[in-house]
Order: sequence, then structure tokens, then C-alpha cells
Amino acid sequence: MDFFEIYKDQIIYASKIIGSVIILRLLTNLLHKWLLRQESKKYPDEPPRAVNWVRRILNALWLVLGLIGLSFLFVNQEKYDALRHNFRLILYLGIVAVVTIVGAASTNMWFRLSIKRKIVNAEDPTSFKFLRYVAIIGIYTTGILFALLAFPSLEGIAKTALGGAGVIALIAGVASQEALANLVGGVFIISFKPFRIGDVIKVTDTMVGTVVDITLRHTVIRNFENKMIVIPNAIINKEKLINYDLGEMKICERIEIGISYDSDVDLAKKIMQEECEKHPLIMDNRSATDILDGKPVVRTALVSLNDSSVTVRAWAWAQNYSDSFEMRCDLLESIKKRFDSEGIEIPFPYRTVVLKKEKENEEDLKNKEETIKKEEGQK
Repeated sequence: MDFFEIYKDQIIYASKIIGSVIILRLLTNLLHKWLLRQESKKYPDEPPRAVNWVRRILNALWLVLGLIGLSFLFVNQEKYDALRHNFRLILYLGIVAVVTIVGAASTNMWFRLSIKRKIVNAEDPTSFKFLRYVAIIGIYTTGILFALLAFPSLEGIAKTALGGAGVIALIAGVASQEALANLVGGVFIISFKPFRIGDVIKVTDTMVGTVVDITLRHTVIRNFENKMIVIPNAIINKEKLINYDLGEMKICERIEIGISYDSDVDLAKKIMQEECEKHPLIMDNRSATDILDGKPVVRTALVSLNDSSVTVRAWAWAQNYSDSFEMRCDLLESIKKRFDSEGIEIPFPYRTVVLKKEKENEEDLKNKEETIKKEEGQK
């Protein structure tokens, strides 16, 4: 009882601090569960990363602030002022962290919903996807700069950057030339739109696929093997690429097959034309004048005379790149089978191989015969 009477105020103060920390952690956990339920209803496909991070930061913040609050009981006046400064500093940093994460998560969610709406309405979501990264990076950068304001040695840099004039200078001073080139390349892609999200493009023979994402640094392409190809924006801006979905989507697929000189060229052209015209994915690209003139849907011609073959080509049109690829595979198979049944030969190279051992044996026999003839002549 004497101990309680002597330290009554300190015990009550410590009990309040501990009770406040416990209550705040309980309220934080209850708020976290409520937010999880609300987010799962509105956004069932989105993982609750931001909500989990906010809970961890708040629980850690209450615990650290509680420990600092209890430390006030055991320090003198000089250290009391330092602890009070640290208490305010940690509280400020915690609030800035929570506001930054909540702001970035809300912005990200808004952009995601806007992108989904654009996709549903068959609109181009490329700009929104790119701006999402810009907005999120801007929010996190602003949060870091506000956090730097709490430190006197870094306050000048933070104020200059937040003033607006120092942001570009800060980025240019820290970032490398390659990073800036990728950033500028991303801005050019969004501004001039050589391709968009969902377009099928060909950068090189090994980099062909559908554009699935455009970030500040790189462009992501999913090829037809379902593998992701990550290409820096600076590189893709330098390359001469083919966009199969820019403008008209119809494609002329050139089916070329070499036949032997002994084969009937007219029959080969007829077979290729018939096989192309009966394919279900073939597209009639003739004009009204061509139809009146009786021109065929698929034109065929002999295009080159090679060393051991002649090349016959058929011009077959398809609605888009995917149809043209599927049609090409089918036509190569069906034309090959028709050629085999109609006696059209697809030539392959012939080679005559002379074995060195057999050649040596022949020379030995000749030498022996010459020797025998000489001996008989001498006799």
C-alpha cells in the first residue's frame, strides 16, 4: 500500500498507456477485418495487400508509441524533451506512411476499375495503364518527400523537390541515362501509340506476340508459347516493328511451295487455288470490278525459277493475324496431300557420295593391272 501510495500517479499513467495500446490494437484489428469484408465484396479478385500493410504499420506504431510513453516514467527532464521529440517524429512518420499507402492503393484501385470498364466497352486502356504507374510512383515519391521533412538535415532537399522545380533535377541526377531513355520511350509510346494493349506486334522473328502491359520502364509481350517477353522501352522505340492490328486487320498470307521442273505448273496452280478457296477462313478481298471481271478469289502465279525447283505462290487473304496463321498451317498440309495424290513432285536435293576407301581400292586395282601388263610385256 505504501508503494502504491508513493507511485500512484506513475502506476495510473502506465495503466493508461498500456490500456490505450491494447484498445488501439483491438480497434485496428476490428477495422482490418471490416475492411477485408468490404473489399472482398467490392473487389473479390484483388488481394488485400494495402489493408494488411496498414494494419501492420498501425499495430507497430501503437506499440512503439506505447513504449516511448512508458519511457517518460524513467527519464530526467533533458531526456524527456528528446523522447517527446521522438514520439512526435514516429507519430508523424506513421501517419505519412498510412496516408501514402492508402492513397496509392485507392488510386491503383480506381485505375484498375477504369481499365476494366474500358475493356468491357471495347475501348483502348493503354493510356490508363501507363498513367496508373505514373500516379502510383508520384504518390509514393510525395510520401517519401513529406517523410524527409521530419529530418532537419534533409528538410531543404524535400522542400525544394516538393516545390516542383527540383523533381526533374533530382530524377536526372539520380537516374541513369538508360533509365531516362526507357522513361522517355514509355511516354513516346503512350503519346504516339505505335501499338496499344492487346495489339499483336512483331519486333524480331523471336519476339512476336500480344502486348499485355506498358510500364514506365518496359513493354511486356505474351508470345504464342504463353511466355512473357519483357522489352525495355528504349529498345522497342529503336526497332522497326510490325503491328498486325494497326489500321486494317486483314492480312494477305503468301503460300509458297516449290515443285520440280518435271511437274505440271498449271495443275499445281489449280490445286493451290482450289485448296485455298475452300478453306473456311479464306476472305474474299476482291473489289466489285474484280468480281465483274471474273477474277478468282485466290490468285496463283509462278514467281521464281530456282536451281532445282520452281516456286508457285498463292495469295490468300484472312480476317486477322490469328486466322492467317491457322489457315497457312492447314493449307500447307492440304496442298501437300493433294500434290502427292496428283503426282506433283516437291523436289529435294540429291547428293552423290564417294567414299574415300572405295576410291583407294579402285586405284590399287588399276596400279596392279598396269604392273601385270608391264611384266607380261617384258617377258
